[in-house]
Parts: sequence; structure tokens; C-alpha cells
Amino acid sequence: MSQSLFIGIDLGTSGCRAIAIDSDGQPLAQANTPMPAPLSNGAKAEQDAEIWWQAVSDALSALLAKTQVDSVKSIAVAGTSGTLLLTNDMGEPLSPALMYNDGRSQIEATRISEIAPQESAAHGATSALAKLLHLQPGPEASHALHQADWIVGKLSGQWGISDANNCLKLGFDAIHKCWPQWLEPLGVNQAILPKVFQPGTAVATINQQVAMQFGLPLTTQIVAGTTDSTAAFIATGASQIGEAVTSLGSTLVMKVISDRPIFSPSHGVYSQPLGNLWLVGGGSNSGGAVLLHHFSQQQLTDMTPQLQPEQPTGLDYYPLINPGERFPIADSHKQPRLSPRPEDDVVFLQAMLEAMAKIEQQGYQILKELGAPYPINIRSAGGGSRNPAWTKIRQAKLAVPMLEAQHQEAAYGSALLARQGYLHQQGIYS
Repeated sequence: MSQSLFIGIDLGTSGCRAIAIDSDGQPLAQANTPMPAPLSNGAKAEQDAEIWWQAVSDALSALLAKTQVDSVKSIAVAGTSGTLLLTNDMGEPLSPALMYNDGRSQIEATRISEIAPQESAAHGATSALAKLLHLQPGPEASHALHQADWIVGKLSGQWGISDANNCLKLGFDAIHKCWPQWLEPLGVNQAILPKVFQPGTAVATINQQVAMQFGLPLTTQIVAGTTDSTAAFIATGASQIGEAVTSLGSTLVMKVISDRPIFSPSHGVYSQPLGNLWLVGGGSNSGGAVLLHHFSQQQLTDMTPQLQPEQPTGLDYYPLINPGERFPIADSHKQPRLSPRPEDDVVFLQAMLEAMAKIEQQGYQILKELGAPYPINIRSAGGGSRNPAWTKIRQAKLAVPMLEAQHQEAAYGSALLARQGYLHQQGIYS
């Protein structure tokens, strides 16, 4: 009897990644396909959705060439949070998609701020709801879809399907699991909003033509996915209340698993559903982008072995490139603090890393004060997780075990959701 395979797809900003895992969660094959960058001009950031499908097709074809195709049981997709497009009833895009960082919807964001509850994730010019209002759907618009939703439609031939995580920025009420009434005064036509499923729920079977295109079984299940950041969290292996993940990428993102949601816009804190639990967290503007603003990647690599974590610099920094901070301090005018600068670049680098560890500790402390558990352990993701000196600095500041992430790829997290959806449909809940 051939083993079962489960496929996870992740659409990022620069490419598409696909991973196949077995029933034990072991990766068996993976493929990566680059994508051209979105078209950007000031606050504008757009992309032709057909680019996504081409990338998914290429990555899926490359992946399946390395696997036993007839063993594939299910597929789940993760995409960038807040990316939105309108389609007709056949799923054909009516315009380019507005990407996650498209910030043109300032007027719409103001309208939303006057009506939406403070705890809603739909606030801000880059929210999917602000983009929907900006696009002004006409009578030909049948579906408002996120990036992952549209790929689910392409795979299944069924449109108007989404997941609870992607829909948060469109205004979905994750606590009551419904589209809220306050959308009506904004003029939102709820008929074009997607039907929302919990991530990891089997929602459709593969479209016959798509199955023939890739040689996949007609029984292949399409499973509701999630956002790329949540998929990356799932990939780390964190699953219990109190377990946390810090993403040490261009920015610092801190998330801890809680038994209840916490919303505090004044602190930059938000919550996402994670099964019956919640991911509570926030993101700082400090992080790797600041380091790369001052040093090249090669310089950082060369200096890292010279860091002395056991000898703190004593410098009091707040590393930012530009004024403004989101979390743990929500202050749009927060000023960078990077002086005095020592003559020794290694000391300067270590001082910035120490400051970021302090930001991380403050972030988790604020989450605790708001009602989330303080981390019982922390897994690290992103490029900074490979810096052993920074790990030592962080552990000294955070005073909790620092665990190694099982995996860091969002595609792997999607594959776990694909496996979950198939097993649940089979009545297996272990």
C-alpha cells in the first residue's frame, strides 16, 4: 500500500514554494518557483493574479515530478495576508490584485475607523476591507477573494471560499464566526464576501481539468489554508498554550498561544484563531532591516563570531530605520535611538541585538499584562534564528527555554493543514 502524501503551497512576495509530506509529517520533496515583483509606485502595489497561478502550476509540476502522484490526498494553500482581488462569477479577475502592502486606501480606512470596532483587524489602509471599498465593486463583481482564496478556486473550480485567518482583515468576526452587521453602513455587498471555513477544513475536491493537468487523483481534497505568517507559525511545531514564536526577519514579530483572544489596538496587539486556541501577538518595526541598513549581509556574517553575549555593552538603543513603532509601543512618532555609536562596529551590532532582545521581552511582558500567558518556551523563525550569539543574548533577557523550530517554511505549515483536513474528513482526530 502506497503512503499518503499531503501538499502545502505558500505564495510569498517573491515566489511560490510547495512541499509534500507523509502521514508522519516528514517532508519528502519540495519545489520553489520565483515570481516577478509586484508593480509598485508610491503607495501602489499591484500584481496580475495569473502570475500566481503560473507560479503555483510550475511549483506543483516540479514537486509532483519528485513524488508518487497517485498518493496525493490533499492540498492546502497559504498566501500573503490582506492581498485582495475582485472576480466575476467564473473566477476571472476584474483588475490586478491589490497586494498586502498597497496603501492607497487612506480615505476608505478613515471611513472604516469611524464604524468598525476597535478590536477589528480591518483597520488601516492596507487592510483587505479598505482595499475592497477602494475597488468599488460593480454589478459584474461576484467574489472578493484573497490570494490563497483565488488559488483554492483555481484548484477546485469553486469560488467564494476562504478561511478565518485570511478574512480577519476583511472584517470577519472570528469570535462569533460571522460577517458583522457593521459592514452594512460601509456599503459592503455581503453577497460577494467568501464563505469562511476554519483552517484545516476540507472544503472541496480538485477540479477535474486541474487533476488531469497535473495527473492528480480525482479524489484529491482541497483544504482551507491560512495566511503565510500563521502557516509559518504552525510549521515551527508550537501548539500548546504558552508556547511562542518570534520571527526574526526584516521585522520582529512575537506571537504566543493563548486560550482566549486579546485585542488592544492601542498596544498594537491582535489575535488570530488557531483551532480552538488563539495566536496573540504584535509586530515591531525593529529587526533585521535595521541591521541591513547599517551593515551588509557579509559584514554581519563576519562580525557575528566576534560578538560577546556574556559581556553586555550597556548601550541603550531603540533600533529603527525611520520614526514610528507598532509594538510593543504603538507610537507613530517613536524616534530611532542609536547613539552614541561606538567606534567598534562589533560593539555597535551587539548593542542593536541587545536592544532588539529587550523589545522582544517587553513585547511578551505586555501580552502577559493584557491577559496572555508569558511564554513557557520560544521558538525562533527567520534569518536571525541562525545567529547563535543573538540567541544567547535573547535567552538571557527572556529567561525561558529557546527551542529549535521543527520547520520554518510556511509551505510546511500548509502541508500540515492539508494533512489535518484529510484526516479529519476520514474521522481521524489524533
